[in-house]
Amino acid sequence: MMYVGFDTSNYTTSIAVFSEGRIIQRKKLLEVKQGERGLRQSEAVFQHIVNLPKLADSLSEEIDFKGNINAVAVSTRPRNIEGSYMPCFLVGENAAVCASGLCGVPLYKTSHQVGHILAALYSINRLDFIKKPFIAFHVSGGTTEALLVTPEVDEVIKAEVIAESADLKAGQAVDRAGVLMGLKFPCGAELDKMARESDREYKIKPSMQGLNCSLSGVENKVKKMLENGEAYNDVAKFVISHICSTLDEMTARILEKYGDLPLVFAGGVMSNSLINEKLSKKYSAYFASPEFSSDNAAGIAIYAYLKSL
Repeated sequence: MMYVGFDTSNYTTSIAVFSEGRIIQRKKLLEVKQGERGLRQSEAVFQHIVNLPKLADSLSEEIDFKGNINAVAVSTRPRNIEGSYMPCFLVGENAAVCASGLCGVPLYKTSHQVGHILAALYSINRLDFIKKPFIAFHVSGGTTEALLVTPEVDEVIKAEVIAESADLKAGQAVDRAGVLMGLKFPCGAELDKMARESDREYKIKPSMQGLNCSLSGVENKVKKMLENGEAYNDVAKFVISHICSTLDEMTARILEKYGDLPLVFAGGVMSNSLINEKLSKKYSAYFASPEFSSDNAAGIAIYAYLKSL
């Protein structure tokens, strides 16, 4: 029994299969030119169109799909809220519609964010969390949000935003700083490596408004540090320290308001080893492994499985 998921997010093409409790996945980062801080949607759409058949061929070399697919799912929007839309998701949706139609199996549609949460739960072996309330952080280039996640009949889970960044997102702060230092976008992995080579310690006072945060000051501070000739490793450490301190303060305030609910961290920024280490020492939280924290179709394939139950 196989459940197939498609996800064509802003920076990753991915297809995953959930079968017998195991995820088999293929994904490819979209190419961004050196010095650029992102892609136009038209460029992302084109690359997804090119990537999907190659990923499907790679999967078919390992898996015999013939007559074994039970359901297909796809992310069709960033979040499950009205008006949430990006053209890049149309590529995955079209592929999923064709796959389900040709195979004669059900098609389920959900959001990229739900996929992130379910992939994280699979990674930490806690899919049982879908049956009770918990707090999920989704921290990436497009989203820096804390979500109150509760069971939901039609969508499996409902994710309500209870805290967020009012301006710059954590992943944007990472990538903008990285590009200023000449790193190739996306910059997360390289910035993580650079930050670990710095022995500087920064005392950060996060900019907060209630449960919400502001990260807009990070980019301006980075520009000043670079103008003053500070070492790139130290600049990287500052960026990571600022984001970590902000997430720490958000978490403390959320737990104070909502009580001791389980905490799950997901999203590309949460792949950062320093952030993971510091927060895991302070909180009894769950952190998705890097391959299930960054953009992926694993959670979408799991969504197909859960909807089929």
